[in-house]
Amino acid sequence: MGFLEFVSSHRQELLQLTWEHIVIVGVSCLMATLAGVPLGVLITRRPNVRKVVLGFANVMQTVPSLALLGFLIPLPFLGGIGARTAIVALVLYALLPIIRNTYTGIVSVDPAVVEAGRGMGMTNRQLLFMVQFPLAMGVILAGIRTATVISVGIGTIAAVIGAGGLGVYIFRGVSMVNNQMILAGAIPAALLALSADFLLGRLERHLAVRPDSS
Repeated sequence: MGFLEFVSSHRQELLQLTWEHIVIVGVSCLMATLAGVPLGVLITRRPNVRKVVLGFANVMQTVPSLALLGFLIPLPFLGGIGARTAIVALVLYALLPIIRNTYTGIVSVDPAVVEAGRGMGMTNRQLLFMVQFPLAMGVILAGIRTATVISVGIGTIAAVIGAGGLGVYIFRGVSMVNNQMILAGAIPAALLALSADFLLGRLERHLAVRPDSS
């Protein structure tokens, strides 16, 4: 059976696995963004915790994905078999680029612009949301973009712990030595990564030029 024939005959299952993959990656990236952006802001305000936060995020990046899943499975509330553990693992992997880019984007804002805002009587909160965030948004979104692409690839490992996704076909194909099945998981995963990179890249470029055009 050829690749196209395999895809055609397993159309419904492939769509289901693709949807599972999108949900796992989408939820994990949303959670990583909700945690990573505030942490990036925090380390611009609290230099004493910068090494701790970035050190933790760096360590999470170096842990092999299968090993991280193995560490998480026995943990109460966070672990177990299924999508929850996979999401926690992907969140930990996605934190570093989001935290680092948030930090870089905010500290790279021209100090003269910040001082001008202070001279206008802006509070630190107003400076953050009205000046620093808009000017740093392109850089922050670049971190989210990187984290999303990484998560799409690593998300295929979720199939090992029964979380579903396109990795099901990849691991099933490896065990059966079936190249068509491996490609049925790998090609849609690659297309998802490319699509996410393209869409977030366009949004990133739009937001990066937005402050200059206003």
